[in-house]
Amino acid sequence: MRCAALTGIAPEVIKDIKAGRPRTIELQSTHNIITINSVEPGPDTHIFLTSIDLDDLGPGDAGICVYVLSTSITMKRLVEYSQGGRYYEERERMSARVQVKYCASSVIKGVYHEGLTSPVEVEVLKSSCYHAG
Repeated sequence: MRCAALTGIAPEVIKDIKAGRPRTIELQSTHNIITINSVEPGPDTHIFLTSIDLDDLGPGDAGICVYVLSTSITMKRLVEYSQGGRYYEERERMSARVQVKYCASSVIKGVYHEGLTSPVEVEVLKSSCYHAG
């Protein structure tokens, strides 16, 4: 299955999502925002989450597949004042929020990324896990 990929997600966040409840993640890295912008939420939409950085992403890396419940991209305006209030700096920061629900553990089969302004996509294999009881 080929799907969009979010990289550099904290292992604690991935562990929390695997618990089964829907979670909202806020993303600020450029490549993850571009990837979320290309995703349409829906019951059949999957994305792949991994704690591995984009530069190190490759076949055999593990992560999880999640259902995309909702997405939003916003611009935040930040104003910083210096001591005494004489100088201030105004900046804008783009961020994306995505609500996801756990689907399955996965392993990457192939990575497709054409550059900074294109979404990150991966070919994944859903892992089967059996526990003897």
